[in-house]
Amino acid sequence: MNASVAIQSLPAASNDEELIRIVDEVIAYIKSTGLNCYVGPFETAIEGDYDQLMDIVKECQHIAIRAGAPSVAAYIKVTYRPEGEVLTIEKKVSKHHQ
Repeated sequence: MNASVAIQSLPAASNDEELIRIVDEVIAYIKSTGLNCYVGPFETAIEGDYDQLMDIVKECQHIAIRAGAPSVAAYIKVTYRPEGEVLTIEKKVSKHHQ
């Protein structure tokens, strides 16, 4: 695992329920990739290979649009270490969730 990504998908929506529905579809897609992920209140973190994660980030935008959002913004944070391992989600947050 040479990368981790945090993505906050912000689809345009007519109300909060619609916003949650669209974001839930994006999260369902992320979970369907089989990669280790952590869903938080503002963003979802994903671990894996850099190129695969970049493809997932791109697809998240398409998922939101197909789910009915007329537009979507996203905030992305990336940690990439081509020649090594990055800190895992487990290492970063497990001590805070016991």
